[in-house]
Amino acid sequence: MEQDEAIKVFESLASGVRLDIYRLLMRQGPEGLVAGQIASTLDIPPTNLSFHLKALTHAGLLGVTPEGRFQRYRANLSLMQDLIEYLTAECCAGHPEECAELHDAACEPVACSPSKKASVQRTVGHQS
Repeated sequence: MEQDEAIKVFESLASGVRLDIYRLLMRQGPEGLVAGQIASTLDIPPTNLSFHLKALTHAGLLGVTPEGRFQRYRANLSLMQDLIEYLTAECCAGHPEECAELHDAACEPVACSPSKKASVQRTVGHQS
């Protein structure tokens, strides 16, 4: 991913409504939703929704497939993965393995490895 493409993606997501739309479609996974379902779920008037869907589609964040008289929208998961890779490519001067401590500190105790979970529980126990 190039910087210009990353900027376009960020600009597109710099709206609360568009961010809500994208997050909703991320939750739906590959099935996506038709425009009417998006509008009713997020309580957005169809005319406003159309404007936001167009912006997200133009940025490449959404794919759209016609289904009869409806349009089905899906989040472009690979573009978001590319953006994450772009943002983290320079992590720790190009050595992301050195950033493991940052990841470990941010992980939830239930998601951590057993040794990390025990470490977190010991730390929490000592603070009580």
